[in-house]
Amino acid sequence: MTVEWALSGFGDEIDDDPRVQAAVMRALGASHIEVRGAWGTNIIELSEEQLAELKRVFDEAGLKASAIASPIGKVDVGLPVEHEVERLDRALRAAEVLGAPYIRIFSFYYEGKAPEEVRDAVVERMTALARRAEGTGVTLVHENEKDIFGDIPERVLDIVESVDSPALKLAWDPANFVQVGVKPFSEAYERLRPHVVYLQVKDALFETRQVVPAGEGDGEVLRTVEALRDSGYEGFASLEPHLAYAYETGGFSGPYSFGVAARAFAKVLEEAGVGVA
Repeated sequence: MTVEWALSGFGDEIDDDPRVQAAVMRALGASHIEVRGAWGTNIIELSEEQLAELKRVFDEAGLKASAIASPIGKVDVGLPVEHEVERLDRALRAAEVLGAPYIRIFSFYYEGKAPEEVRDAVVERMTALARRAEGTGVTLVHENEKDIFGDIPERVLDIVESVDSPALKLAWDPANFVQVGVKPFSEAYERLRPHVVYLQVKDALFETRQVVPAGEGDGEVLRTVEALRDSGYEGFASLEPHLAYAYETGGFSGPYSFGVAARAFAKVLEEAGVGVA
């Protein structure tokens, strides 16, 4: 029997208009969409009326939300614990309206300090976020990203093991590991796999740190997909191409480049013998 994963993607990488987002995702064969923004507004800033309209758009297109791609944790660790917990409440509301099982979060900036200086503060904040999510039916997934505490495998593992909550798991982003000098599969997969529940799809080159379509960089995407397949992974694969440009809270590709990214990943899946549900 063929292993099948649910294909998703960051809609705002396609267009600000959620109807365009939905149309492109459906054309690419996706059953889900990851929601970071619509109408030029971040997901946690959308009004109740906008969330309801977004739900109508996705329902009409036959799409479900795989995750809320929130900016939670993309702030300085020096801010009070309550700052991000309060913002998480808005992300949880968006997840409730859209029926998303996951919310993506980050583990804080700490400019001008050594990682060990902020470690306890990071764990305190991540624990508070996880405790808030417990019992909601939504799982927080930490994304490894450059410039935050949880950028390299050792610190990612430290976070998830120290918080030790069923409401905090990991999203896997191979390009982000490459951009901090880590070989994703060779140096991180074995340690982090027990906590990985979500796959973000983008690749990058070690030499330039440039993001490229999946399978065309140094992110060991095929090896990771094959290992996830063999381990029984049954989750989402969410396209986040960043092929036009990236910025602090996200990135953009446009419909054409998003299609390029989707077709590149489809080749990886075909080679690995993984289908799309």
